[in-house]
Amino acid sequence: MIAVVVLAASAHDNAAGIALLDKVAADTDTVQKALVDQGFKTAVIDHGQKVGIDVEVVERNPAAGGFVPQAKRWVVEQVNGIMMLHRRLVRDYEHRPASAESRVYWAISDRMARMLTVTSTPTWRGA
Repeated sequence: MIAVVVLAASAHDNAAGIALLDKVAADTDTVQKALVDQGFKTAVIDHGQKVGIDVEVVERNPAAGGFVPQAKRWVVEQVNGIMMLHRRLVRDYEHRPASAESRVYWAISDRMARMLTVTSTPTWRGA
């Protein structure tokens, strides 16, 4: 995980995308490309060019009917699922965005440590 941006639910995707691109560009110079879904508009693509990150919109094939997995989209969904195993992130308990951001880093750090030590995630489902 390179960066986390926590905004209000009322914030538009473009605001989140621009804030995230700014944070990624400030923290690292190795990111060259970002894949985004169709919710992002040209403002994010233009801003990506300003900060040196190529932003590519992953578009759905209009000829395909029903559910069709999008390229690389499963990675995002997997990360969201992993974070939901941490109960504090299931509901919006945090009052400050910085607190919520720190909880996301904590959950991802826990996941990375478990992957490195080859241990499974304890789950409430087995109880």
